[in-house]
Amino acid sequence: MRIFDRAIFASARAVDKLSSVNLPEQTETPPLLAISGPTAAGKSALVLDVCDALASGAGPWAGAEIVSVDSAQVYRGMDIGTAKPDRAARARVPHHLLDILDPAEAYSAARFAADAQAAIAAIRARGHIPLLVGGTLLYFRALFEGLNDLPAANAEFREQLEAEASELGWGVLHARLAQIDPRRAQRLHPNDTQRVQRALEIAHFSGAPASEQQGQPQPPNLPGTIVRLAVMPPDRVALTLRIEARLRQMVDSGFVEEVARLRARGDLHLGLPAMRAVGYRQLWRHLDGDYSLDEAIRLTVIATRQYAKRQMTWLRGEAEKWQWIDPTEPNAAARVLSSVPKSSE
Repeated sequence: MRIFDRAIFASARAVDKLSSVNLPEQTETPPLLAISGPTAAGKSALVLDVCDALASGAGPWAGAEIVSVDSAQVYRGMDIGTAKPDRAARARVPHHLLDILDPAEAYSAARFAADAQAAIAAIRARGHIPLLVGGTLLYFRALFEGLNDLPAANAEFREQLEAEASELGWGVLHARLAQIDPRRAQRLHPNDTQRVQRALEIAHFSGAPASEQQGQPQPPNLPGTIVRLAVMPPDRVALTLRIEARLRQMVDSGFVEEVARLRARGDLHLGLPAMRAVGYRQLWRHLDGDYSLDEAIRLTVIATRQYAKRQMTWLRGEAEKWQWIDPTEPNAAARVLSSVPKSSE
């Protein structure tokens, strides 16, 4: 574990050397760097090193700013469990799309795409490079490829489904989906409640199964060069150990207390997208008396490992779009910098 951590953060010791990396001359539109990868892979530390190098003159741009691509970090009061950048990191590099919503509110990939485009335009106007960093891959897809013209989320209908699920169980709603949209139901586990809910919502308001929706995605409006980098640890065992250690550190830092504060508000519940975030729902149920703390931690580790596996599977399925970066390489930050193309064409 310690070897893995030292390797991931080795680039921090070489930041002062990164200014020697041969970067291209400035283009009319600063490039956009998208950096994703599985949770706990070391994306944040790597990106901060890259930003430090750019701010110190490694290249012709005036610096860099980070746009968070994380469906949980948008929520205020959800800091520890989302591994949100702390005050020191935010003072070091400007961050965007953090703490923009209350946990009682819903956020969507479509809204993210609009918010991100606005942030990117503002960052580029300052002569800075936008670095999109996070693991919510649907958000990257919404921004780069666009989304089909599907019905928007409907809070009233979702509350109705939540009430039915509380009484009958999500298995019954999954069976209903199997009657309406068998192809989509076959791809979804009954416990994947958010996607089951969304599939039922699409079918209800569009009048057609989600699997048959063939609307053309809206084209993105992102001028200039886009470089996509996937931070992929080569050692899955080390990644699992890092996931476990990070969760223990979160608990020691007050994760349980953070969930307790959210739960004590009285207006939040496990049916909300924010409260479905990994770790929050498990610790909420611990506070409800359903699990011991050790069991909640064990279940959170399992859920996080499954999430990391889904992220890696998604990225491998789009291998032609992403350049692989090994975060354990000592020169990982320099590799990121050298990936910037020579023109924005």
